[in-house]
Amino acid sequence: MTHPVTRNTLHVEQAALLSQDEYASGQYHIRLQAPATAAHAKPGQFVHLQCDPTLYMRRPMSIMRSNPQSNTIDVLYKVHGQGTRLLAKRKIGDQIDLIGPIGRPFKMTDYKKRPLLIGGGVGIPPMVFLVEHIKNTTRDIGPLVIMGSEIPFPFKSRPAQAMLQEMPADVIAAMPLLDDWGIPSRLASLQGYAGCFNGYVTDLARHWLDNLNPDARDQVEIFSCGPTPMLKAVAQLASEYGLPCQVALEEYMACAVGGCAGCTVLIETNKGPAMQRVCVDGPIFDASTVMQFQDS
Repeated sequence: MTHPVTRNTLHVEQAALLSQDEYASGQYHIRLQAPATAAHAKPGQFVHLQCDPTLYMRRPMSIMRSNPQSNTIDVLYKVHGQGTRLLAKRKIGDQIDLIGPIGRPFKMTDYKKRPLLIGGGVGIPPMVFLVEHIKNTTRDIGPLVIMGSEIPFPFKSRPAQAMLQEMPADVIAAMPLLDDWGIPSRLASLQGYAGCFNGYVTDLARHWLDNLNPDARDQVEIFSCGPTPMLKAVAQLASEYGLPCQVALEEYMACAVGGCAGCTVLIETNKGPAMQRVCVDGPIFDASTVMQFQDS
């Protein structure tokens, strides 16, 4: 592996592909040996991967886990186009050129007592990274993770170890990794998967919020990543209940380092509406400032 090149806070390195596991519906979980990225990655940040040497344009992908001790990062992706199809064909030991970690992360400290993390589809990985950080850096914090997918989840769910009286009694499907960490999670889908809530993640979140007592509800803050319609619904839910909410936006991008301005979104700032770049001004934004989430 070549030594990484540092450009300001970004690192360009040749990451060794250590594993690539395939799941249903073209989903893949890869582990990369990327020491510089692993040492500096924070929840909500992403990497820009060269999926194949024959393909010039890179692809942005969220970091699911980062382990500075083993010099590794984990990424979950879904085959969608030419780049991800080529990435799925890469072999163990291949070198993958990447830039990372990129972007502004989720808040790293001063969490409320009940963080609610909501992930949808390929928006699940940042929630795993964030809740692992909360687990490792805080005490007396009780996060809950709600995940949704309309294709099979990229893990085999199991009945939750921790029962939650604020949840429907028949909603028991959980992510095993989080269960092993002692962090409660619940799954939602419209596909009738066993143990999952039959509805949207925001419907399940609303049920949970409505069954909290007012003092407990005041200790909730929301973090979310997923498709834009889901994020809009999460932002509206947070607004309705008067809860702080950070979202990780997903946009197509070319350079991913702020040069091309191809990933801009309209954000309400202290100086009025302004176009900001998802790659470097985000991808994390206060949900209340994202103008596409606001009703016209």
